[in-house]
Amino acid sequence: MLEVRDLHAWYGKSHILHGVHLRVGAGECVSLVGRNGVGRSTTIKAVMGMVDARGSVRFNGAELLGLASYRIAHRGLGYVPENRDIFPTLTVRQNLELGLKARGRTGRWSVADVFALFPRLAERADTAGGVLSGGEQQMLTLARTLMGDPDLVMIDEPTEGLAPKVVELVAGLFREIKRRGVAILLVEQKLAIALDLSERLYVMGHGQIVFEGTPAELKGDALVRREWLEV
Repeated sequence: MLEVRDLHAWYGKSHILHGVHLRVGAGECVSLVGRNGVGRSTTIKAVMGMVDARGSVRFNGAELLGLASYRIAHRGLGYVPENRDIFPTLTVRQNLELGLKARGRTGRWSVADVFALFPRLAERADTAGGVLSGGEQQMLTLARTLMGDPDLVMIDEPTEGLAPKVVELVAGLFREIKRRGVAILLVEQKLAIALDLSERLYVMGHGQIVFEGTPAELKGDALVRREWLEV
């Protein structure tokens, strides 16, 4: 589904990614883990056309690199940013409606469907997004992305700053999303969550992939964990 090869990316003159490779299959959950500042968020921003990049990013067989972000989204890629980026003066329902690819047309996810998946958002449907809690805003951002009917959703640090009970809820939502056939590329700082949710993981260090394997393989590789993950 998603094939990234020899991906390089820059912020101005700063060369951040140095030949990143990764892949995500249909319906698969793959995590990208590593310490802060190694290029994980830059990787998914490069896939979405949000930073200067070169290499190859193919999705369902078509090259994406060089396309505008909105065109990439229309190809079936969803992106949930770390800063959540909701519209604070609009209601929950209005935020969700903005996620539709075409006005008045829904795909696999309707407003009623995401309200069933996110009951807390249903309770606050007419509440302005800016007064929601951090956990509710995270749910809203994810739900709005689903309204665009993606085949694959890339999620950047979804549990950052959330209470443990909310983290458990968010993890459960990811399982349900995967059950419905949507693939996930997850950038996650909490290794336990990534290990629990993923079929495969990539470990990133200094702008490159330094490990690829299953959760069991990463658990069994003490050297990789000590060198690239432990603080």
